[in-house]
Amino acid sequence: MRRIYLDNNASTPVLPEVLDAMRPYFGERFGNASSIHHHGQETRAAVEHARDSVAALLGCRAAEIVFTSGGTESDNLAIAGLAGSGDHIIRSTIEHHAVLHACKHLEETGCDVTYVPVDARGRVDPDDVRRALRSNTRLISIMMANNETGVLQPVQEIGKIAAEAEVYFHTDAVQAAGKVPIDVKQIGCHVLSISGHKMHAPQGVGALYVQKGTRLQPLFYGGRHERSRRAGTENVPGIVGLGKAAELAMQGFTRGNDKKMCGLRDRLERGILAQVEDAAVNGDGAGRVPNTSNIYFDHLEGESMVIALDLKGLAVSTGAACSSGAIEPSHVLTAMGLRMDRARASIRFSLGKQNTEEDVDLALALVPETVARLRELSPTYQRQAVSS
Repeated sequence: MRRIYLDNNASTPVLPEVLDAMRPYFGERFGNASSIHHHGQETRAAVEHARDSVAALLGCRAAEIVFTSGGTESDNLAIAGLAGSGDHIIRSTIEHHAVLHACKHLEETGCDVTYVPVDARGRVDPDDVRRALRSNTRLISIMMANNETGVLQPVQEIGKIAAEAEVYFHTDAVQAAGKVPIDVKQIGCHVLSISGHKMHAPQGVGALYVQKGTRLQPLFYGGRHERSRRAGTENVPGIVGLGKAAELAMQGFTRGNDKKMCGLRDRLERGILAQVEDAAVNGDGAGRVPNTSNIYFDHLEGESMVIALDLKGLAVSTGAACSSGAIEPSHVLTAMGLRMDRARASIRFSLGKQNTEEDVDLALALVPETVARLRELSPTYQRQAVSS
């Protein structure tokens, strides 16, 4: 059976070029990057080269990059590192759980949190953010691209609001990095999170942009690694992989690879909607990252469709991987106003750099026939057929 992977928002395969760059640091180049001898300085040079590459991807200085274990740690470090008891935080209702739960924890310790809504397309209204400001507002945290729908948020406008109010602004760019160009200066953010395994680097590595002059309380205590912002011996192979993935992403923008991926995504969407009735794109009409499509299919359960497609060799998802197995429907889709049954009937298709036209062809063959078979078993679909 040929297997096609269209769940790249959950995790991406490590690209061959990334693995080649990492390989020496699992063996002969094993030194601790904090050591002053040859072995340590060899790995230190690799870490700093990767720091330069990640900084170039985000449009910042190398000294403003802090390497972490991934997006969750980056989000937690940004939020808990800037806000505390007595402070007020503004965040949206569609944030990733790394932000949601970090804010909930701070609420339990005496922090106030305001949850701004999104419209039916899944976009935050910057005016809602402005109206939510208080005299004790310390931090605004609004994601750049949603992990379930791919919808891009007006982060540049929100950055201006934060600057006018002299409030810190954090954006979770985990699902945006490597897919759309990022310039932290244009955004106006003070902290920005990315994760390696969402952009064809390995799992277990990420980065946090911290604007010069931003005082961040560390989560970990130990050595003075990462300029005392993140203690712990550096994950050199992972950092090297993230740096290489950043370089490849920059090259891809130059070659127009993001536009090619958008073309694949759009062909997949059009092909599905042309063949399947009672289906539509969640977030349609809003700007999205080029690889993501979230489609609801009335009269079926999303989990059943994921299993049925997997048995045929196609990997997709019902939403965030960290929510797999959850009984409740997606908090993102319900925040957008979707009915509960439609939220449960929604499937996320997310492409990666490895996907091809042939992959889309196979998906277009499998999805309509799978929907048709599942709907034959659906009592709600049968009732609709009888009533019509």
